[in-house]
Amino acid sequence: MAVEHLGHFYHNPQGRVEALADITFQVAPQEFVCLVGPSGCGKSTLLRLMAGLLKPTRGVVCLDGQPLDGPRRPIGIVFQRANLMPWRSVRDNVALPLELAGVPRDEAVRRADALIELVGLSGFERARPRNLSGGMEQRVAIARALVHDPEILLLDEPFGSLDAMTREHMSLELVRIWQASRKTIVMVTHNIQEAVFLADRVIVLSPRPGRVRATFDIPLPRPRDVAVQYGRWFGELAGQVRAAIG
Repeated sequence: MAVEHLGHFYHNPQGRVEALADITFQVAPQEFVCLVGPSGCGKSTLLRLMAGLLKPTRGVVCLDGQPLDGPRRPIGIVFQRANLMPWRSVRDNVALPLELAGVPRDEAVRRADALIELVGLSGFERARPRNLSGGMEQRVAIARALVHDPEILLLDEPFGSLDAMTREHMSLELVRIWQASRKTIVMVTHNIQEAVFLADRVIVLSPRPGRVRATFDIPLPRPRDVAVQYGRWFGELAGQVRAAIG
C-alpha cells in the first residue's frame, strides 16, 4: 500500500480545518506499522482514508498500484469500539461479512470457527457479546475483520478502552495473531511503548495538520515478549519516538 502526497480538509462550524497535509509513505507486504502522534493530529482520519472510507482532498492511496476509490475487499478494519451485534453469537458476529457476501452457511461457519480459534476464543462460539470482557470483544472484532482473508488489516486504537493489564495481554495476543496470519498491519495508537513493542516501523505525525515528522525502524528481534520492554534498547527507542512527538 502506498500513501502519496495525501491531504485532507473537513468542515466544522468554525470553518474549514486542515487535518492532514502532504503525507507520503509506503507499507510493505507483511509489515507491521504503527502511527503515533499528538491528539488531534489526524491519525484516525489517515486510517479511514487508507481504508477507503473517506475520499482525500488531495493526493491518493494506492493498493497494488491502483488508486483506492472506496472500501476494498483486501482491506479489513478494526475500530476502538468492537461494534458487535448484541443479538448475535460470537460465531455469527465473525461470520457476518461472509453472510453478507453470500457465502454458504457451512463454509461461513468453518471459516469463522477457524478465526475464533486463531484469536484464542475457542469454546465461546455461542456466547453473546454481553458475556464477554472488553478484550474478548476486541478479539471477536479482529476475527471478523480477518474472516474474509484481507491482505491488509487497519487497527484504529483497538485497545484504547482497555485497562493496562488487559491492554498488555492483548498486545501479546496481537503479536501472536500477526505472526500466525502474516497480514500487513497498520495500527493507530497513542501509546508509545505499545507502538515500539508491536511494530517493525513507527511513523510519527506532527500536530495538525498532520505531516510525517519522523520514521523509526524498530530492529528488536522477533518473536517478542513482555521482557523486551524492560531492556535498555527498548527504552532508548521509546525515548526517541517520544522526543519526535514533542
